[in-house]
Amino acid sequence: MSSAAVTGAEAAPPRKGWRARDRYWGMFFVAPQALGMLTFTLIPFVFAFLLAFTEWNGFGMPQIIGFDNFRDQLTSPLLGRAIINTLVIAAVTVPVGLFLSIVGAVLLNKIKGRPFYLVLFFAPVVTSSIAVALIWQQLLRPDGVISGFLTNTFGIPPIDWLGHPWLALLAVCVVTVWSSLGLNIVIFMAGLQSISPSVLEAAAIDGAGPLARFFKVILPLLSPIVFYQSVVAFISSLQTFDLVFVLVPNAGPDNGTRTIVYHIYDLGFAKSQFGLSSAASIVLLVLTLLITAMQFGAQKKFVHYEG
Repeated sequence: MSSAAVTGAEAAPPRKGWRARDRYWGMFFVAPQALGMLTFTLIPFVFAFLLAFTEWNGFGMPQIIGFDNFRDQLTSPLLGRAIINTLVIAAVTVPVGLFLSIVGAVLLNKIKGRPFYLVLFFAPVVTSSIAVALIWQQLLRPDGVISGFLTNTFGIPPIDWLGHPWLALLAVCVVTVWSSLGLNIVIFMAGLQSISPSVLEAAAIDGAGPLARFFKVILPLLSPIVFYQSVVAFISSLQTFDLVFVLVPNAGPDNGTRTIVYHIYDLGFAKSQFGLSSAASIVLLVLTLLITAMQFGAQKKFVHYEG
């Protein structure tokens, strides 16, 4: 080995020193996000978990009562109604929303002016959910645009969409699908861009029509994205709150739109029963984990990964 090579090797900084320096810089850049997660996620989660075993109204010291809060909530008709309403919202909005998003993405993918339509579909996504709820609240009034259209066109008497338990729940589902459609369409359009045109051309040459290509080629290739979006959409549906809070005040007639998160809010911030509220939040956590685990277990049957 030449002396120049030896001198260069000796002049190079030790590899361990570089690794230590990179580690410190990495910790420095990660620290703000880690502190934010610790302060606003982990510590509140631990506090809520401990609070679920106590009786506390926000003042004084919490009184430990064991599993009484869980027994109370698991036998509560209000929590049962909230779980049913939340599962109905998830069961309706997730498959309907994903199907409409895929169809919309396939149709828009063939239009030359699709950026303009994407902006229109994406507008509700960047609009405040409170503003969306207030606009739809006016549209769904008995003397609103929708009832007026049905009356003038079909002679149907004005309908109080938000005054009936199941109609109000249906209205929540419609608004939820409408407001999330744009984001899903953009994501599925990105997935369509990754599908090679030669695959679709080969299917067409083999005699596959538009429907056959959609169900036999496009959907299987988009299945990983469908799976990811279904998991995210189910979790989001289980956390429905702001829309029902504004669209249908006081959880609607006969608690027709009472969701689990609204139930948690009602117990904690309206009735100052923070122990019961924390117990209900733990029930929501367990329900979310169970549904997510079921989705991951079922994905082996319909998700097709390349390679």
